[in-house]
Amino acid sequence: MKKRRLKKSAKIILIAVPTLILFITIITMYLIRINTLSYKLHEVGYDKEEIEIIQEKLDEKTQKSLLDRPYNQSIPLLVKEPYFLQKNLESYLTYLKDHAKMKKEEVVGIVNVHADKDFYTDAIQSDTSLGDAVLVNKYYYLTQDYDSGNIEDISAQYAYDGNSIRDYVYDAFIELWEAGQKEGYTFIINSSYRPYEDQEEIYESYKDSYGTDYADSYAARPGFSEHQTGLALDIISYPVDYEDFEDTKAYQWLIKHAHEYGFILRYPEGKEKLTGYHFESWHYRYLGKELATKVYESGLTYDEYYAFYLDKKVENEETSH
Repeated sequence: MKKRRLKKSAKIILIAVPTLILFITIITMYLIRINTLSYKLHEVGYDKEEIEIIQEKLDEKTQKSLLDRPYNQSIPLLVKEPYFLQKNLESYLTYLKDHAKMKKEEVVGIVNVHADKDFYTDAIQSDTSLGDAVLVNKYYYLTQDYDSGNIEDISAQYAYDGNSIRDYVYDAFIELWEAGQKEGYTFIINSSYRPYEDQEEIYESYKDSYGTDYADSYAARPGFSEHQTGLALDIISYPVDYEDFEDTKAYQWLIKHAHEYGFILRYPEGKEKLTGYHFESWHYRYLGKELATKVYESGLTYDEYYAFYLDKKVENEETSH
């Protein structure tokens, strides 16, 4: 009888121990699962696809912050945008409150370039360490003593009287000019380098004649003009004036080939909200051939490209172009 009882006890132990281990394993796995970010995000209301998007693009700290707020379907949609910047998430959401019907792509672009703010407010000093890639617009400014490099007078063969530009930008323009000549186009520079004081005079003239709103649409405030860099040229084709240039074959050739010589069209049509300026078919910015080609091929304005790829404060550096 004793042997039988021992055998029975052994069988019970053989069954009970694995069962207990299995039970403990299941409980442990359950506890681990309910404490994962994925599970917690699901409890907030995000579905599997949304969670995958969030976890791919947001760091752990930002993911955890989503647990303290109600489900927001806009968050994964914003995160999914190709030019989404994690550091701007709160700004995207704030902007969306007043622009609920706007496409998420537009929201991301506007916030990235600071166009969710009023012009010239909370302006940032331009990062001049970037050289030819320096950004100057209505949110990034140059100081009055900015060094624009070696400025050289431009020959009357290539420009109207009184124009000058950085020496190597001049060389690049001559390359472009000669290529245009071979296609039957004669390009001419109408405006180029302008020091701070000259820009101040131009802006004040517009402001006195037409008011601040008009002046801010067509001229930069002193310190906020690309022309101060010695890297910007207003190019038209002889003898066409500004207003008619966009309707010429010369303009079509220029926007397709300018990047090959280091220039980009700075203020494209339909991008006024991003650049802060009306379409200017004549305003070209020198970036160097490599960067100009990257910007051209991206299809972005320079403001957008800078925000995503060049700003030293950008968080997702793995996206470098």
